[in-house]
Amino acid sequence: MSEVLAVEPVLNQPSGPRLPVLGPDGSSFTGGIPVVVETVPGPGTDQPFVRGVVQTPVGPVPRVTSRIEWEDRVGSFKARWDIVRMRFRVDPGLYALGCPDERSPVLVSANYKMSFDRLRAALPARSAWILVLDTDGINVWCSAGKGTFCTEEVIRRVSACRLAEVVSHRVLILPQLSAPGVAARRLRKACGFEAVFGPVRATDIPAFLDADMKATGPMRRVSFTLAERAAVMPVELVGALREGAPVMLAVFLLAGAGWPGGWSINLLHHGLAALTALVGSILAGAVITPLLLPWLPPRAFAGKGLFAGLAVAVLHAVWWWPPETSAAVVLELGGLALASAGLAAYMAMNFTGASTFTSLSGVRREIRWAVPVEIALVGSGLVAWIASRFLA
Repeated sequence: MSEVLAVEPVLNQPSGPRLPVLGPDGSSFTGGIPVVVETVPGPGTDQPFVRGVVQTPVGPVPRVTSRIEWEDRVGSFKARWDIVRMRFRVDPGLYALGCPDERSPVLVSANYKMSFDRLRAALPARSAWILVLDTDGINVWCSAGKGTFCTEEVIRRVSACRLAEVVSHRVLILPQLSAPGVAARRLRKACGFEAVFGPVRATDIPAFLDADMKATGPMRRVSFTLAERAAVMPVELVGALREGAPVMLAVFLLAGAGWPGGWSINLLHHGLAALTALVGSILAGAVITPLLLPWLPPRAFAGKGLFAGLAVAVLHAVWWWPPETSAAVVLELGGLALASAGLAAYMAMNFTGASTFTSLSGVRREIRWAVPVEIALVGSGLVAWIASRFLA
């Protein structure tokens, strides 16, 4: 099962933070005030995926091919699993795919290397210019929402690489998912280039170009299938386990104190109970929620995570419930359940930027009510868990 949402390009929506923009004379303008800025360096030719250069009227431009090498695939795998993720990027600037000329199309991309690789891999046996923006190594969709894939950055790169001297046309093909960050009218007025929003997926670009840059309905639709949801899961899971490891270790060790019996016995019972509760909350928020997203109630991501967290917490409490019930046991397992549910809801909110279920305004509204609820659940659960020791 998948959820789809038609997404139309937004032509005049305000973009993110305004950056210095190079003008034709080498100066910059921000709000109409000229400011002299440093020259923006071009992309390096020593990057491992660069295969020579293409000579242009403004000098050599790094040449790339559509072939994805083994090193590129290894890098993508590592990025998926949050291994040096923020260093998986390419130098911003102009690249030549194949052997483009002055009439070749100009495709705009983010400098997250996986986005760049997906774009060039989708264009075998074709020539084009690829204009890479500096998005801090973030993909197109997220960087458009964060304000790094924005109108000012497009203008800045067009001017910095002197694109008007490289191509004879004045058309930029931008990813459809960048539309929330780019104001097409302001772009055209500032640098003379018209923004045409291409299809959602890079694999549809050849058909889009062959159809005289006309997108069909399916090209405008965003899916979030089970496989796509699973693909964004590892980075959240690994990040949560890595950052949560010190906390889980501390909770495990603290759980051995305050209960009758020896330290080692308490760790085997109360320590493992606390540790498995925390691991269960991470799995509920980072694995179960994205995989079962279309079926979990309600619509809000925090609500879905809370639902999944409560379900896992109930199973956890049933598993650890001792034959003899006491007030201390009820407080301990109840506190762990509340804290786990709050943590799972918080984890689930991280997927709002990787789906078709939410908008930026919707995410902000959800955060306003969800974060206080999550803090209350974790706080009350922690208080109950600590108080259980005084009743033991």
